[in-house]
Amino acid sequence: MTKTLFYIVNGPNLNLLGQREPEIYGHETLAEIEQSCRDWAKKRDIALTTHQTNSEGTLVDHIQAAAKDADALIINPGAYTHTSIALHDALAACKPPKIELHLSNPHAREPFRHRSFASSVVNGVICGFGAHGYILALEAAYGLTHGLTSDLTLGRKS
Repeated sequence: MTKTLFYIVNGPNLNLLGQREPEIYGHETLAEIEQSCRDWAKKRDIALTTHQTNSEGTLVDHIQAAAKDADALIINPGAYTHTSIALHDALAACKPPKIELHLSNPHAREPFRHRSFASSVVNGVICGFGAHGYILALEAAYGLTHGLTSDLTLGRKS
């Protein structure tokens, strides 16, 4: 039996966590967040692959790899959330459960952040909980992959 595999994919500027606007994004670094996620996954015997890129094309490549290899995808698309149709299309083609994640609450910020090209093609969105949102996303992905959570929006049960 193969181990459950989750992908976490982070988009542009998330490599600057802890430095860039900590009043919005918090003081934890991406490395610290990823370690918390690895600790969570290890306790549940889940394999975890993490990626961060500032490149839209590489982000699409990671989504396509998750489509082939992963049991679930957690994605923080950063600013590409609001601009990338390519991201939308890659996510639409990715069949495993997908969770969109944001550290801040985009709906409480500038109007241009209120639209997400990803939201319509993912199972759920977690936003506004800071670094803890990654753990919430892992728990949601776990529920979807282990039959504990139904996805009513996309009309399927995992």
